[in-house]
Amino acid sequence: MKEKSISSLSGIPTLLGMLVLMLAGAGAIILAAMLNTNGVSGGGWLVLSGIVLVTVGIFLSCGLYMVQPNQVAVLSLFGKYVGTVKDNGLRWNNPFFSKRKVSQRVRNFESGKLKVNELGGSPIEIAAVIVWQVVDASEAVYNVDDYESFVHIQSESALRAMATSYPYDQHTDGQLALRSHAAEISQHLKDELAERLADAGVQVIDARISHLAYAPEIAQAMLQRQQASAVIAARTQIVAGAVGMVEMALLELQKNAVVHLDEERKAQMVSNLLTVLCSDRGTQPVINAGSLY
Repeated sequence: MKEKSISSLSGIPTLLGMLVLMLAGAGAIILAAMLNTNGVSGGGWLVLSGIVLVTVGIFLSCGLYMVQPNQVAVLSLFGKYVGTVKDNGLRWNNPFFSKRKVSQRVRNFESGKLKVNELGGSPIEIAAVIVWQVVDASEAVYNVDDYESFVHIQSESALRAMATSYPYDQHTDGQLALRSHAAEISQHLKDELAERLADAGVQVIDARISHLAYAPEIAQAMLQRQQASAVIAARTQIVAGAVGMVEMALLELQKNAVVHLDEERKAQMVSNLLTVLCSDRGTQPVINAGSLY
């Protein structure tokens, strides 16, 4: 099913013509009544003509319909798709055409919080905001039963599939994660939705995660894990910086020939420097200076 445009008549001139037709019919009936009152024959034909004119005017008025801005009307004749009217305002088409209006305005919604298992198997809560728009009204009407419900259900399905494809946190360098790669994850979700909703004539404009958290039953444990990881990373950086400062100090002493140090005195000096530097930064020395030599 592909959309095709169909022309329509402007509704205001058509409405005026119908009013004139119905007024002429009403005038004929009134004239017939006046002739009958005066005893003049021939009023029956005028009554019949007036009834026909009024009936035709009322029937033609059934072809009038209103199309709002960013809205289209999908027309069908006895179940067969005829075309789509995109002209705004009061329009007129064949009264036998059935008309279904479809909004092409940009719409958005937030999915409910879904509880799924991420790539590592940990349960998480996730929700997303989806921005979408109908671009092919005929596909939206005829390819799916209820396109709005279809969008909501497929969005939740795509969100579940995407969430199970990535870990919550990045465990290795270059690995995409839900928490640290928002742009890449949003693009993946958008592409997944676009593929699922293409047959419904729907275009996905944007799709972004609006809520992301560990499930309540493991949230405390994961928080402790993140805190432990942060402490380990901080201590690693402190020790690396301290070792670099000690190496720089030894090189400067040798370069400037300030003092000559043998291996034993070097080890003692390294131990003292590491003790001072690491203690000043809130951690204990973790390197045994004697093991360096």
